[in-house]
Amino acid sequence: MTFLKSLGLSRRNTDTSLIRRRSKCIRKFKFYFPGGFNGKKYMAWEREYKWNAHLSWQEKLNKAEFANLLKARSYEEITRRAVTLESKTNLLFSFEKMALRDAVKDKEAAKLFAEGLFEYIYGKKNLPERFEDFRDVIAALPVKQTRVLTWPLLTVFGFLADPAQHIFLKPVVTKKAAEKYGFEFQYSSKPNWQTYKSLLEFSDLIRKDISKFRPKDMIDIQSFIWVLGSEEYPD
Repeated sequence: MTFLKSLGLSRRNTDTSLIRRRSKCIRKFKFYFPGGFNGKKYMAWEREYKWNAHLSWQEKLNKAEFANLLKARSYEEITRRAVTLESKTNLLFSFEKMALRDAVKDKEAAKLFAEGLFEYIYGKKNLPERFEDFRDVIAALPVKQTRVLTWPLLTVFGFLADPAQHIFLKPVVTKKAAEKYGFEFQYSSKPNWQTYKSLLEFSDLIRKDISKFRPKDMIDIQSFIWVLGSEEYPD
């Protein structure tokens, strides 16, 4: 029990094999980042560029600024800012970045995206409704060469705008991480609320298990998942 406490892992589940699997996952993260979520290496490798993108979002597309731009019908400026802010990260694949840029070039598409994005980030509906509405917006954007509706593209803007609430989904990495952690991730390649809800549940479980390390937000949780599932961090 002392060992489990040292990892910050609670023993709510009596399945010792599951406890060992999760302990191994936490040890892997600590191997790469012995300073935890506040260590210099972690900040430089995983957190700073995501947090800086969030700070830029707060400056360029905070609620008041976003609303003013909508009122002025500056839809193309909104899309330009959103695309530019995301481009300063490596979260999307190059083909996803290109698909998004192509999809919002048309004025009507820019309007659809801008209005849908505002409602997703700042709207008054509950999260499941906002999520599904934004999914439908992304699905309605014109496709030039490659599809626009992917999990990463759908989830990246919420993650950058409000990492206290939203998390970013890379399917292959997340599925591998969930398997290693012993979590039954309800994944579907077709974007839907139930899969995203399952990811939020996975994130909440991780947050509780590693609470001793004091993860600050979904940036830290997403980074933990990335370390578990990405080939950049071999087991």
